[in-house]
Amino acid sequence: MPFDSKDYIANLSYDSVIFGFSNEKLKILILEYHNTGAFALPGGFVRMDEPLDEAVKRGLSERTGLDEIYLEQFHTFGSLERSDPAIMKRIFEGQGLKLTDGWMLGRFVTVAYYALINYETVTPKPDVFSDSIDWYDFDSLPLLMQDHNLIVTKALEHLRTHLDQKLLSFNLLPDFFTMKDLQRVYESILGETQNRANFQRKMLGLGILERHEKLFSGGSHKAPFLYSFRKD
Repeated sequence: MPFDSKDYIANLSYDSVIFGFSNEKLKILILEYHNTGAFALPGGFVRMDEPLDEAVKRGLSERTGLDEIYLEQFHTFGSLERSDPAIMKRIFEGQGLKLTDGWMLGRFVTVAYYALINYETVTPKPDVFSDSIDWYDFDSLPLLMQDHNLIVTKALEHLRTHLDQKLLSFNLLPDFFTMKDLQRVYESILGETQNRANFQRKMLGLGILERHEKLFSGGSHKAPFLYSFRKD
């Protein structure tokens, strides 16, 4: 067994909602388990000798190759329905392992995290249980196992509520970006169009942006300013 109850905290798991942004679309990292047709969020279990946050960072690093990622814990899911022995057996059998008893078949309480990362910096890596791990558009996600679709919905609700406050912590944009780039990110997350003048006024009023030289791509009168997030 790859997950011995002596090494892991039984019936505790974590799940991560990893948001990316590309082509004006909000995307989410989803994995598919070997020979099952089951889709899920990247998740895992907590070793006896590691803090919960470190377990989540470890799992995310293994699947994205990134180490410096801001992760936000946003909810704990512990309904009585969080048990599905049939799918757990299928996942293990897809890897050629037989699961007949033990804590892996019981009810799990999962602690959920989310992160926003720059889509261009990631080469997703499947784990030993997965056929693939890939980016899916938020508005066309497959049906996920257990309550993972609900976890995604809750993550987006939390992100929308706290977007202004969390903006500095996320790695969603390159170091330098235009106001239009930033507006597209907001629109994809909020799911609604923003008035250009009002959005720019709001962003500049937050005091979190530093303006740089213009990005010349044609006539000088059309060149937009570049911005970065203030380091202080």
